[in-house]
Amino acid sequence: MRGTVARFAVALAMTAIGVGFASANPVGATTGAAAAPTAPAAPAQEDCADGVVNVVEVATVSEGRMDELVAAIETSEVPVDVWVGPSGSRVTEKGVRLLAAAEVVGVAPGSSIEVTPALLDARGVAPADLGDVDVGDRIGHERAVELDLVDNDAPVVGEFVVGLPDVESEAVEGGRQPLTEVRFASLGIVGQLMHTVASPPVAYLLFVIGLTLLLFELYTAGVGVAGVTGAGFLLLGSYGLVALPTRPIGVALLLLAMFAYGVDVQTGVPRVWTGIGTVAFLVGSLVLYDGVSVSWVTLLIAFVGITLTMLAGMPTMVRTRFSTPTIGREWMVGEMGSARTDVDPDGVVSIRDAPWRARTNRATPIRRDEAVRVVAIDGLVLEVEPEEGGARDYRERRTTAE
Repeated sequence: MRGTVARFAVALAMTAIGVGFASANPVGATTGAAAAPTAPAAPAQEDCADGVVNVVEVATVSEGRMDELVAAIETSEVPVDVWVGPSGSRVTEKGVRLLAAAEVVGVAPGSSIEVTPALLDARGVAPADLGDVDVGDRIGHERAVELDLVDNDAPVVGEFVVGLPDVESEAVEGGRQPLTEVRFASLGIVGQLMHTVASPPVAYLLFVIGLTLLLFELYTAGVGVAGVTGAGFLLLGSYGLVALPTRPIGVALLLLAMFAYGVDVQTGVPRVWTGIGTVAFLVGSLVLYDGVSVSWVTLLIAFVGITLTMLAGMPTMVRTRFSTPTIGREWMVGEMGSARTDVDPDGVVSIRDAPWRARTNRATPIRRDEAVRVVAIDGLVLEVEPEEGGARDYRERRTTAE
């Protein structure tokens, strides 16, 4: 007859929000975003591991709260085991404290952990036994097992649980399955949302898209869908950036980029500020995170998307939003306005306070703030000349055209 099994399994993951844990423990488990495991009661009658799946953002947990969590693991009446995964996860100093307090530690292939004094003391490994590894280095799963800093390299949490002491299992095709009942509960909707939002690529994209939508909203009347959506994206992205190891200089450069883009969007023509914004956006994206990488695909999508939006999409939208209708604009021929930028031969002019792309004869360049007269219309581009000294009087042009 099988005896009862009481173990508390913790899964650490660094792929999304820093370090999180999923727990499986006997009846009596608690839930909560940063709930420390308490000594669980022994299961009744049947062999089981019954518990909850939980997420903790160790990057934002205070030292005092982490002390409580570690103390709860160390004083638990049932063994607490830790698995680091999935592949690609990374556990640094604060998360390593949980490994040091655990009974059994496993790590998924492709993951890494930081070597800390606390981990060495807990595992009984002297610094002299590390060979070419120094305290503070990050090491992979194979090296960690070789140095006895972890117990195994289970690729998935299920395999880790099957290998725990006292957990009975049987051989099946392709591996082993537990005879001991293991039960997990999933995160709630809000918890799943926060978990997803706080992943490096998602937080970055939400932050950038939110800023872009708010910039777009500046050039529309009232508060519309873009503004509300942008504000929501910005809040979620900011939450993710707070939870992750984010460099302030990266955030500042992204904000500078949006300001710079906004300056040229206002004029209607990409110029120097667009170049400044593009450089700031690229550098800010590359230095945004400290020790957390974002795939080049994500960065490329963001860079190309923002660049195209600011070079073509936003200026076109602004001209459409603030210009007069495209039909029946003959009245504009002969209208007076002023140059918003140098028109030599292309630039931007203001006609009845609306910005328009314009061009002039190369022999008659127009300087910024000089008066201009509309002499013809070519699609969405106005042909203009200076108020005085034009190469040809606009009435002559109209007569010739007729």
